Amino acid sequence: METESEPYVRLATLRQLHQVMADMNTARSLADTLQTVAEGIVTGLGYELAAVNLVRPDGDLVVAALAGNSAAEALITGRVGSRASWERRLTMGEAWGDLRFIPHTEGWILDEDDVPQWYTDGPEPRFEDEWHPSDRLFAPMYTPGVQGGPGELIGVISVDRPRNGRRPGAWGREALQMYAFQAAIAISNARLRANMQRALVRLEREQQALRASEESFRQAFEYAPSGMAIAEMGGDQHGRILRTNDALCRLLGRPASAMRRYSFSDLVHPEDIGTLLRTSAEGGRAELRLGRRDGTYVWVSLRNSVVADAADGPRFLLTHVEDIEERKRRELQLAHRASHDSLTGLPNSAELRSRLSARLCQRPQSLPTGAAESLDAAYGAYEAGHPAAYDGGGHAFDFHTGPGPYDAFDHHVHTVAPDRDTDDGTKGLAVLFCDLDGFKSINDRFGHNAGDAVLIEVARRLSRGVRDGDTVARLGGDEFVVLADGLGKADAQDLAVRLRNEIIQPIRVDGRAMRVGASFGIGWAHCGMTADEVLKSADERMYVEKRSRPKQHRRAG
Repeated sequence: METESEPYVRLATLRQLHQVMADMNTARSLADTLQTVAEGIVTGLGYELAAVNLVRPDGDLVVAALAGNSAAEALITGRVGSRASWERRLTMGEAWGDLRFIPHTEGWILDEDDVPQWYTDGPEPRFEDEWHPSDRLFAPMYTPGVQGGPGELIGVISVDRPRNGRRPGAWGREALQMYAFQAAIAISNARLRANMQRALVRLEREQQALRASEESFRQAFEYAPSGMAIAEMGGDQHGRILRTNDALCRLLGRPASAMRRYSFSDLVHPEDIGTLLRTSAEGGRAELRLGRRDGTYVWVSLRNSVVADAADGPRFLLTHVEDIEERKRRELQLAHRASHDSLTGLPNSAELRSRLSARLCQRPQSLPTGAAESLDAAYGAYEAGHPAAYDGGGHAFDFHTGPGPYDAFDHHVHTVAPDRDTDDGTKGLAVLFCDLDGFKSINDRFGHNAGDAVLIEVARRLSRGVRDGDTVARLGGDEFVVLADGLGKADAQDLAVRLRNEIIQPIRVDGRAMRVGASFGIGWAHCGMTADEVLKSADERMYVEKRSRPKQHRRAG
């Protein structure tokens, strides 16, 4: 229960915190800043001990400052704890906002890890909220992130022994969390100041005439290991490349003089121009392809920022270009493995169904007489600005509703099928289901290696016998499917005959001539069907065709 004096105590604490934060933001060096951060927790937040663990370039954390206990300071300052051990600590225990509290009942498992730590003595707690000597409380420090979220971890504040002997309440937790946020800013600024001071010293040694900031930028630009470019912003020449570094010229195989004739929109792959145009000038990021001099394209990660030449001078677009070709190649390889058969390299069952489903919508193949005309008229009214239009019978079509049988008004060309009984000249999406005849006997007699070789050759012959744009897929085992669009009934039958004649030719494996037959079933896809329904229809027709031929003629065709 709060006492009447507690608000005044907190006001005094806030004043003290204000002074502490002012001190840590005006410290003269990074080391002074770190020590001020640690001491501020002791003097301003009421803890007996505090340590600042700073993330090193290699990712591990070093004890950079400690306050409250000179013996502990001499013992662990400068010692390093691995990033893995710290990550473990920051994921266990209780989350108090951004803080992490590990009670003594759980913390014993951390006693043997490599994180530097001190051991304090004290009585066992008498009350539930009393601080135990083995309790641990950590306040991670992050750089400011995008859209207010946490950025990169720069360090962790460790605290011990609240002076009042109790675990911090809501106010104390929030105060520590806010302090850690301000400390992260102070440390980041101190690092920046330290880097700037080192840059100034280096520039003075090199006796450069340019201002320190311009020289630092020039060195960062010219000697960056990844590509950099400066382009105009605004005006008639917006986007024109003014300057490139050597890394970008090497990446694209173009000399710097030639790069000044282009903008990135001239170099981007045609399929990625939309991605480039959607990329913000300030902080924009995109992954796209840029053209090399030899006509090939390379995948890059492109990041934009805006820089000014002077206080009120012109603004320029600074673009950072990083080569991600290898990563993209691995991603494409993984995607290909997930969607293609590992033996034959053909699209697998999942990819076949995906391609087939992409062609079909829920609208049925045929509509009642006059319905198509009414739908076309209704859609015309919708485009004219009437969300709900009416058919000839006075029934409303609401084009703002969810999926339904008439929702495909997105310029989708409906897939239809030829008439089953007559060849009416309709061109449709033919689905040829192929099952090999006599394949099992090859596996049984010559082994699976021979069977695999036969399947690979059959896949090659099927792929060779279809048109560009047609799909040949392997469902599994000795079953294949061909998707061929724009065929009439006679065209599909001719294709099945040609493919079957290709398959029945002898296949040589390890010096042996082997033969398999093939049975084809022709199905037709049309809107209103699912991919499984289309494949089932073609499968059933294949079995009808297989049973209609004498067994002795199946294998040899």
